[in-house]
Amino acid sequence: MDWDAAIAAFSTYLSVERNYSPRTVEVYLRDVGKLRQHLAEKRAGKPELPPSRLSALEVRSQLAALFGDNGASTISRKLSSVRAFCRFLVKRGVLEGNPAAAIRGPKKPKGLPRALDVDDAFRLVEAPATTGRTSHRTLSASEEARHALLRLRDAAMLELIYSTGLRVSEACSLDTTDIDRDRYGTPIVLVRHGKGGKSREVPLGGAATRALDAYLPARRGLHASGAALFVNASGERLTPRSVQRMVKRWTIAGGVHANATPHGLRHSFATHLLDEGVDLRSIQELLGHASLSSTQIYTKVSLDHLMKVYDDAHPRAKQK
Repeated sequence: MDWDAAIAAFSTYLSVERNYSPRTVEVYLRDVGKLRQHLAEKRAGKPELPPSRLSALEVRSQLAALFGDNGASTISRKLSSVRAFCRFLVKRGVLEGNPAAAIRGPKKPKGLPRALDVDDAFRLVEAPATTGRTSHRTLSASEEARHALLRLRDAAMLELIYSTGLRVSEACSLDTTDIDRDRYGTPIVLVRHGKGGKSREVPLGGAATRALDAYLPARRGLHASGAALFVNASGERLTPRSVQRMVKRWTIAGGVHANATPHGLRHSFATHLLDEGVDLRSIQELLGHASLSSTQIYTKVSLDHLMKVYDDAHPRAKQK
């Protein structure tokens, strides 16, 4: 099978058997075409290398040529396309094994979490209680009453995420029975459906407790019928997408300078704890990270805290 026949068959396989969109098929074919072009340029003046003779050496050669002009994500995507093409050739009996299967792509750099500063975090969580009318039209008395209930819900949700560092999916999954006020003498959030199916217990701060106490009567006013702690205007469980829209709305209404998200509030929770001297191991437990390496990224964010620790601890740090 020559290149033209192999690419045509691969295109049919992607669009018919895999049911990929035309745009996705186009990307795969373009990446495979770049591999073919690279090999042709490398063998200038010689017959084209047929697909049946593809080896790891050729694939590595193309990857090496991509470095410098392409980012890690682009190179990884191109390698993924070539892997899929070679896997298809193995299924068709053109290749005995996938030469790209064992080749690892470049490591993608991890972006630093976007944490709000303390002032912006306070503006955001207090916005539902302190911001005036946000509607562009005059509301009826019943609409005003419903909006007041939703403000109490929003305040409770924002305070809870910032107070506990819960993921937005975890906050939306909470039931009313997941707030334990009696066991330890301080309110505790029981996260029963954490990432990876893991559960944990997180203390609830005073501001979040007061916001929840104010919201629970409002929850009944929203006609909540199930066990969900946070419900929408119809009384059904709130979704993560709704919380994202909620945060966006109060970010604008509260005059928050940063581009806040629910996950940004979680990052802010961890960063502000680190700034106040809480150790990483404790933050790991609160966030529900399986590995401490996931939590260590906050040491890169909180440079102010690290410099303060250095200045206070190193015997020669303060010598001029």
